[in-house]
Amino acid sequence: MKNEPKENLLDVLKKVVEAKDMEDSLVLNALKEALITAARKYLHVEKKIEVDFDEEANEIHVFLRVAVVDDYPDYDPNMTAGEVEELDKGYMLVEEARDFDEEAQAGDFLEVEIPISAFGRQAIQTAKQLLNQQIRDAERQKIMDTYRSRIGSMVSGEVIRLEQSNIIVRLGKQTEAMIPYREQIRRERWNQGSSIKAVIARVEESSKNGAQVILSRSNGDFLKELFRQEVPEIYDNTVEIKGVAREPGYRAKIAVFSRDEKIDPVGACVGMKGARVQTIVRELGNERIDIVQWNPDQDTFIQRALAPANVIKLIHVPETRRTVVIISDDNLALAIGKNGQNVKLAAELVQRNLDVFGEKEWSEKDDETKAKITTPSSADLNHANGHKASR
Repeated sequence: MKNEPKENLLDVLKKVVEAKDMEDSLVLNALKEALITAARKYLHVEKKIEVDFDEEANEIHVFLRVAVVDDYPDYDPNMTAGEVEELDKGYMLVEEARDFDEEAQAGDFLEVEIPISAFGRQAIQTAKQLLNQQIRDAERQKIMDTYRSRIGSMVSGEVIRLEQSNIIVRLGKQTEAMIPYREQIRRERWNQGSSIKAVIARVEESSKNGAQVILSRSNGDFLKELFRQEVPEIYDNTVEIKGVAREPGYRAKIAVFSRDEKIDPVGACVGMKGARVQTIVRELGNERIDIVQWNPDQDTFIQRALAPANVIKLIHVPETRRTVVIISDDNLALAIGKNGQNVKLAAELVQRNLDVFGEKEWSEKDDETKAKITTPSSADLNHANGHKASR
């Protein structure tokens, strides 16, 4: 054809496939839909258009293919309007068919090749826009499918830029992920070109990018994955992580349990001369990590979570998730921690609300006050019921 583009469409297609790092079938389908739209715009008909790809000859052919009829056939009355409209595209009335073939008769099958070179500028532009949209949709779906199945797993990438308070990270060849400010460790500073580790927190729909992979360095999964990488016993499931509580960049508590009685879970996580845990501490900007041996007995677990503070007594408030903890006076500050950090993390780890009192303070309270503290309130019961419902 005289006006055919110098560069073959299949060659262009292959370049798009290579540039987008996408499956051939996804881009082929996108191009097909674009050409169908352009052909219908060129012909001014909403009829069945088919696109044939001849890869051996390196050619693309576009055809109008319809059955010629005197009248449209009767369809199943239960069909929707959309289904009827789709079937109608496969038929063309005799009078309309003769615009394409003067000798067309009812019962004929009309096949007319539509020269791509004849598509007008507007039709070509429409095709390009649709092609780009189809590719963006395919890319979005690819990102969704690839990364949603990996939520909670560790990835490594490169910081490519900083946008306001967000860190933009390149994963692989094409995917850009984001670490929002709330998913960062506050005291860390990153530069363009830096290598960075994080976990996949979620995948969100984005009007700008179609799909946005959200990474995190602040959530508990990141700490879990760091231990899984550094501690072979966790990687092979001999040692299990039972829980994590974090104040990112400052302090964390992690509960571990060994399925093998011969293996000390805390010692395995600490490593020889603290080598394993120190590697993790450095990755987290010197975040302090308390490794707690999990125990199915709640009292023992709470005591270990508050260690090295000396727990004198535990009083569990019935029908609630609240526990009153009596601590020796000389350990009270240690148990509470700076700004209440230690007891807050311990409570999160054991999944109880911990009310801490010094031994002297508790002994000075009268029986009525003690009874009031250890009796469930309506707020306690609502919280406990809410926790059960969420589970």
